[in-house]
Amino acid sequence: MIPEKVQRVLNENNLVALEFAPGSTPSSEAAANQIGVEVGQIAKSMLLKAKTGSYYLAVCPGDLRICNKKAKTIIGSRVRMAQASETLQVTGFKPGGVCPFGLDDLDILIDQRLSRHETIYPAAGNDASGVPVTFSLLQAITGAKIVDIMLDNNPKDAL
Repeated sequence: MIPEKVQRVLNENNLVALEFAPGSTPSSEAAANQIGVEVGQIAKSMLLKAKTGSYYLAVCPGDLRICNKKAKTIIGSRVRMAQASETLQVTGFKPGGVCPFGLDDLDILIDQRLSRHETIYPAAGNDASGVPVTFSLLQAITGAKIVDIMLDNNPKDAL
């Protein structure tokens, strides 16, 4: 079931979530397989916690990892991946189903690499969904800052 705050945003923007069996899209790979698209088209949403205590939602291609050095430069502080309990508390969503819609009090970053795909698929608030949307519409709906935050080639710099 799609959470009410997400469904409201979907309705306002004439978007329809794809829904699957519960627990069927908990990872980018599983979501891509379920939807029938490339893993890079999955717009995974990951909560980052800065050393300052602030949280940021990074919306990223499902086939790439966040670069710690780039995240620090963009955010202006060292960051770490939020714990599952923090993710639920801050976003209202469990990891594996974090949705970038309806998070008005959270700074959202969207990696520019998602724009290489005509259609991308963020989760719709649970681990059994995906929302077909364009990069530009996702950025407009969320007010996300477009950034380059993904790892280029050095795994030791990954979050």
